[in-house]
Amino acid sequence: MEYDVVVVGAGPVGSMAAKYAAKNGARTLLIEEHNAIGSPVSCTGHISTRALEECELAEGPFINKKIRGAFVYAPNNRSVVIDGRRTMTYVIERKIFDREMARSAASAGAEILLKTSARSVKKTREGTILYASGEGGDLEIKTKIVIGADGVKSKIAKYAGLGRVPHICSGVQVEASYEPRDPEYVEIFTGRKYVPNYFAWCVPTSGDCCRIGLLTDTDAHMYLNRLITEHGIVSKKARSSVDMIVGGVPVGTLKKTVTDGVMIVGDAAGHVKPVSYGGIFTGARCAKIAGEVAAKAAAEGNVGEQRLMEYEKRWKAEIGREFMFGMKFRDIYRRMSDDDINEAVAMLDDEEILETITRYGDIDRPSILARELFRMSGNKRLWQFMKLFARVIF
Repeated sequence: MEYDVVVVGAGPVGSMAAKYAAKNGARTLLIEEHNAIGSPVSCTGHISTRALEECELAEGPFINKKIRGAFVYAPNNRSVVIDGRRTMTYVIERKIFDREMARSAASAGAEILLKTSARSVKKTREGTILYASGEGGDLEIKTKIVIGADGVKSKIAKYAGLGRVPHICSGVQVEASYEPRDPEYVEIFTGRKYVPNYFAWCVPTSGDCCRIGLLTDTDAHMYLNRLITEHGIVSKKARSSVDMIVGGVPVGTLKKTVTDGVMIVGDAAGHVKPVSYGGIFTGARCAKIAGEVAAKAAAEGNVGEQRLMEYEKRWKAEIGREFMFGMKFRDIYRRMSDDDINEAVAMLDDEEILETITRYGDIDRPSILARELFRMSGNKRLWQFMKLFARVIF
C-alpha cells in the first residue's frame, strides 16, 4: 500500500484533513481503529454555528436542537441569562455528524479503512512507513506524510517524538431525563464543591432528555454523582440516566506539531479552546491547513520539518492569539474562589453588559467580547468586575 498522505483517526478533524489533502491532489488514506466511524462517542455534541460552517456541512439530520443562549449559575445558585436572540449553537448527534464528515472526505477522493490501528511510524530515505494492524493482519503502509488526528493520547505524536499535550482533564457525561429551564438554553454551573476549576453543563437534546456533564482534573464520576444528587437545582430536575460517556480533554498545545514526515492536528495537538474546551471549530480550521500543506509538500517531494512548519506557522497565525487569551482566562478563573465567582456573576447581571455580550459574544473567539467589554469604560459594574479580576491576579 502506498499513498502521499495517510491520516490516522477518522473523527471530524481527521476527516477534514483527509478531505483537504485529497482536494489538493494527494493520494490520501484515512484510517480508523474502530469498526464504525463516530463510535464510541466521547463528546458533548454541542457546537457553534461557526463550527458547522467550518466543517462545510449544511444543517442536517444530525442536529437535535438549536440553542440561543445560556443560564450561567454562580455557586450560590444566582444566575445570569445570556441571550443570543438567534441560534448560537447546535446540539448534534456525533455518530451521524462524524459519518457525514467521513463521507465528505470520501467524496473528495480519500480512501477509508476501518478496524485499522496505527502501531508505529518509521522514517526512511524514501519517505515514511506507517505500521498498522488491520482485519487482515499487519499492514505496512508507505507514505510521504502521516497526519496524526488520533486524539488526546495520540500514538502518532508519541511515535514521532513530539510528546503529548501539557495536561489532560477528565470529562464525564450522562444522558438523563431532565426538566430544562428553557429548551432553547443550556445551563452552566460553577462552584468548587461540584466542579473545581471547571464547569458543569446541562444541554437539552430531543424530547425530555438533557446531557449532564462536567470537566475536572480528578474524581470525575464522584463530582458528577454529587452534582446530580446534591446540587440544589440539578438534583430537583434530573431523573434516571440512560447513557454515559467519558473522555479526556487536552489543555494546552504541543510544543511542536510537526517533524519530518509527520503533522499533528486536533485533540492530538491540543487544538481545543481553553475557555469552552470545545475542539470542533479549532480542529477543523487547523485540519484544512494541515491537509493542504501536506498535499503540496508531498507533490514537491519535500516533506522535511522545515517545509511542514508552514502548517504550524499558519495555524498559530489563525488561532494562536485566541489560545493565549484562553489560557490566561483559564488561569484567572482557576484562582477565583466561590465568593469571587458569586461576585462576578452578580456584576455581569447588568443591562448594558448583557447587551454587549449578546452583540459580541463568540464561543469560538472570546477575545472579541473581552475587547468590547474593555471599551465600556463608563460602566461602573464593569470597573468593579475588572477590579475583581485584578484582585484575583495580584
